[in-house]
Amino acid sequence: QMEDFQIYEKYCQNKPRSESLWRQFSDSVFFQECQRKLDHKLSLDSYLLKPVQRITKYQLLLKEMLKYSKNCEGAEDLQEALTSILGILKAVNDSMHQIAITGYDGNLNELGKLLMQGSFNVWTDHKKGHTKVKDLARFKPMQRHLFLHEKAVLFCKKREENGEGYEKAPSYSYKHSLNMAAVGITENVKGDAKKFEIWYNAREEVYIVQAPTPEVKATWVNEIRKVLT
Repeated sequence: QMEDFQIYEKYCQNKPRSESLWRQFSDSVFFQECQRKLDHKLSLDSYLLKPVQRITKYQLLLKEMLKYSKNCEGAEDLQEALTSILGILKAVNDSMHQIAITGYDGNLNELGKLLMQGSFNVWTDHKKGHTKVKDLARFKPMQRHLFLHEKAVLFCKKREENGEGYEKAPSYSYKHSLNMAAVGITENVKGDAKKFEIWYNAREEVYIVQAPTPEVKATWVNEIRKVLT
């Protein structure tokens, strides 16, 4: 009972990092005893994945139903249900990435709603700093995973993990963040339809961001503009 209470107490204190908590305690004596009493063959990690997998199946089922329900009564309701499920699936997927952030000294919940997340090539061009560092930064991109919140954008480095279940999921090492109150964007970068600029403090810091596709770029630019306005 004492171990159970300690796990619950630690969970309450670390909700944004709940995935790390489950990793830490999934092999504990408490959970192993529960698994033995219930005669469950799968580990805790496997059961935690099931709700997410179920949502994925719902959207596949709705898409299949829509395929055979065109111009039929109820088709609009099916489309509305599919739109809702896709929104839920995106929110769940984004949250699973967010709780894998490590090294952030603060409460992620205070940054507001997580709007977008994704991997990009990033170049830096800062007014301050050594000239050689600036020149190197211009030509050599960094691989960064960006998390766009209502109040800040976070730059993280993606790290692939080895193992099974949750242990196989990537983690994101926090590098730095920009307060959206001081952010500006330049939608078009000459010579590449996939690039846009995020600049900070009147272009004191400039980040050239290259998306995987022009469509991804457009989605991010539009979402950032919504936040800024």
